[in-house]
Amino acid sequence: MEKIIMYPADNEKDALDWKTVQGQHITAVRRNILVLGSGGREHALAWKLAQGEGAHIFIAPGNAGTAQVGTNVNLKLSDFEAVKDFCLKQEINLVVVGPEQPLVDGIVDFFKNDEALKTIKIIGPDKRGAQLEGSKAFAKDFMEKYGVPTAKCLKVNKDNLDEGYKFLESVKAPYVLKADGLAAGKGVLILNDLQEAKDELAKMLNGKFGAASSTVVIEEFLKGIEVSVFVLTDGEHYVLLPEAKDYKRIDDGDTGLNTGGMGAVSPVPFCTPDFLNRVEERIVKPTLKGLKAEGIDYKGFIFLGLMNDGGNPYVIEYNVRMGDPETEAVMTRIEGDFADLLFACADGRLNEVHYAKSDKTAVTVMMVSGGYPEAYEKGKKMSGLEGLKDVVAFHAGTAFNTDNEVVTSGGRVIAVTAHGSSIEEARTKAYREVEKIHFEGVNYRHDIGLDLMQLQ
Repeated sequence: MEKIIMYPADNEKDALDWKTVQGQHITAVRRNILVLGSGGREHALAWKLAQGEGAHIFIAPGNAGTAQVGTNVNLKLSDFEAVKDFCLKQEINLVVVGPEQPLVDGIVDFFKNDEALKTIKIIGPDKRGAQLEGSKAFAKDFMEKYGVPTAKCLKVNKDNLDEGYKFLESVKAPYVLKADGLAAGKGVLILNDLQEAKDELAKMLNGKFGAASSTVVIEEFLKGIEVSVFVLTDGEHYVLLPEAKDYKRIDDGDTGLNTGGMGAVSPVPFCTPDFLNRVEERIVKPTLKGLKAEGIDYKGFIFLGLMNDGGNPYVIEYNVRMGDPETEAVMTRIEGDFADLLFACADGRLNEVHYAKSDKTAVTVMMVSGGYPEAYEKGKKMSGLEGLKDVVAFHAGTAFNTDNEVVTSGGRVIAVTAHGSSIEEARTKAYREVEKIHFEGVNYRHDIGLDLMQLQ
């Protein structure tokens, strides 16, 4: 006996029963999933979701790499009505929001308040929850209120600038200045000179990062090793996804300008069971308790940017989506049907789904355009992608030209991820394949993971 099941079925229990009844065979389990975004994170999410049973992936707007695992759709993420129309016409079952801006702009609220969209599940927090990333001041107030360990800070605007100067004088270098709002990953300055910090504070308040820096959070610098821990929560239950360490500076040895991320390693050797237990007890559980107390509807990812200070975790920042380029490492270590996990998250039954992760090590090397993170050129023809072996190449800033050739279209271009039984083995594979990819002005770091090898 054969039957085609559309997922989610009118009666989900019946759909699940069909999988277990002897003598019956499911010829198709159709799940239409829309991933919003165009970077390496979205390619990695789409790549993993496409491996699920009956998954048909759409990516909006996507890139040259996402076209290999699904269907690219020319949608503007700020045009919620256009996203709605597409979801209804294509009978989308699940929407996965990649970048932070649509979440901060309230796309989850838009879906939940529209009667026609209420049957479509969406992964991401509501607009209030998205303020954990959308406003550094909101996040700091939240952490202080619910006892989440973080650095001492002061929120400064033009009215209390002198107080900001005095706070800078009261702490030791380096000095950390964070634009309150979203600034495309460029709103954080770490400075060693006190006068320079004061000058930059004034510039930020006078519009260096536009409206995003009308308020600036000055933080005491935390010393230690950074790590990104990823939580998936349905508001009641949660799972810890594989953690990762990313590399922000453009040049080897963590020198040069800050970027959106030049590479990642997962797992992180110092993230022992004891350390992760402290993360759960001191950070994850208080955070979820606080969200619930505030009446925030949160079904999605929480990115914890942490500092490991002598074995004690402190929150540097919250993000309300997966990180980039960490996702390009993390997704390769998640086992099983990731869509099952996300559907369960959206349904509030995350505790019912089995989740497992690989014990292999993933190393991701990001290849970028010449000049990035400052001015760079686009449209450079890429070669060598067809001959890659034993790696996954996640496209970040790529597109097709008029001749249907893959060309660069962003600062961060492509992330090459390899697996190994150790960091050294994964690094060797990743860099071997990186050398096969060519485009004019190509640049990448040569030391991803080296600092962690001695800890493994």
